[in-house]
Amino acid sequence: MAFRMSSENIVNSEELAELKAEILTLTRLYARSAHRAFRPGADPLRPAFDTQNGSIPYAGRVFTEDEVEVAVGSTLDFWLTLGTEGEAFQNELAAFLGVRACLAVNSGSSANLLALSALKSHLLPVDRRLNAGDEVITCAAGFPTTVTPILQNGCVPVFIDNDPITGNLRSDQLEAAYVPGKTKAVMAAHALGNPFDLFSVLSFCQQHKLWLIEDNCDALGCTYSIPRKQAELLGFTQNSPGLDAGPEYLIRWTGTWGDLSTQSFYPPHHLTMGEGGAVNIVRNSILKRIVESLRDWGRDCWCPSGRDDTCTKRYDWQLGELPKGYDHKYIYSHFGYNLKPLDPQAAIGRVQIRRLPEFIQSRKQNWQILRKGLEPFSEFFSFCLPTHAKAFDLDSGSFIWDETGCRTDCSWFGFLLLVRSEAPFSSSDLGSFLASKGVGTRMLFGGNLLRQPAFVHQIKQNPNSLRLAVKDMLGADQLMKQSLFLGTYPGLTKEMIDREVSLISEFVKGRMSHANY
Repeated sequence: MAFRMSSENIVNSEELAELKAEILTLTRLYARSAHRAFRPGADPLRPAFDTQNGSIPYAGRVFTEDEVEVAVGSTLDFWLTLGTEGEAFQNELAAFLGVRACLAVNSGSSANLLALSALKSHLLPVDRRLNAGDEVITCAAGFPTTVTPILQNGCVPVFIDNDPITGNLRSDQLEAAYVPGKTKAVMAAHALGNPFDLFSVLSFCQQHKLWLIEDNCDALGCTYSIPRKQAELLGFTQNSPGLDAGPEYLIRWTGTWGDLSTQSFYPPHHLTMGEGGAVNIVRNSILKRIVESLRDWGRDCWCPSGRDDTCTKRYDWQLGELPKGYDHKYIYSHFGYNLKPLDPQAAIGRVQIRRLPEFIQSRKQNWQILRKGLEPFSEFFSFCLPTHAKAFDLDSGSFIWDETGCRTDCSWFGFLLLVRSEAPFSSSDLGSFLASKGVGTRMLFGGNLLRQPAFVHQIKQNPNSLRLAVKDMLGADQLMKQSLFLGTYPGLTKEMIDREVSLISEFVKGRMSHANY
């Protein structure tokens, strides 16, 4: 090694650059050797999988020495709080999606909280602004933090059911949920990387002048296309960057159709920063100002950390009842939070953005392998379909579409299975068996959230704090009782997926024999 540490070592700037380069070279060597198991599934440096006893997580981090190098490099610079890496990450994600701005936050749940909270801002027109008691339409089955921000802001979530085959909200129930003067927004997730029926939801929101928040945490890299004439009637004229659907269709990434959308960068998601997330501001620059204020303590100032007087009027504002000239960095226009991530996280995220195209393709391929491999057991399982698909063609691996003209292309977060009610086993039986063999699965998150202890308590304590648009949530209950999902993440190898299929085959055949099926 070129340098030996002692208490007397103080190096000059040229030597510092050499020392940093040496540290990063060693970092790459260490990471390349120590973290081989986390490389993409198709990477030749990934260690061979033990096809007899190897464990298979449902999801996880996928990275190489590139991510470790930039994390260490950023940490050596020790700026830590969101800075130049964060600014670059936000710009690069916004450019990928084709939205006005992306604001990095510390989690997808925080992103959902900020997105919903922003709609209560005094900077919005009175007739569009959410107030306590206003209603926001959502669906019953999913992850709780898609819904809890509505309650946390004093608004009323109005629940519609889920379609158990897509996992998504039932758009045919939207009108049943709508109350003139009370309904102000729709907030829903694209379930497991399957876009919900955006055309129906957008048409509904446009008709009633409602906000739309897309929870895109499980769906980064999914696309949705609408016949171009219909899309133009909704106000959309351009494809997302890099997407070309020809003259008849308009195609955009999910997360770019609504007013706001959210991302999660927790390790199972499409890209990771460890912890982290983002709020995507699709069009409205006022929403950027609001979300940024709420994220950064509620302050009115938009100066990035470490920079002063971006507005050139730092000591020339008079806001609220403060004296004229009060330091703009300490003027607060909202009741905010501190929900920023760290700069080393953003450095990791920048490398991960460059991997997105290959990650998206891997998720699609892994879903296809699972779907074809499990076809022999369709007697016992109902398989998920993309929104607007009527059937799956096994030979071509393509879908047969409905008559709407709309299409989805899914960057799958997971492979959803519904165990048929007549099967001689339950989803819990299958999940337990796979867990005993080292195969990770998950339920559809919280299932029917209305059955969860927190929501049961909320209903008992304050029955008027939420509302059901339909009496029975049959689809949500079915997802809760009969579903589980396998992973599709890009760290899976063909051997891993083959082992999953083999174990499910073993399980099903064993249950058939035991039940004399």
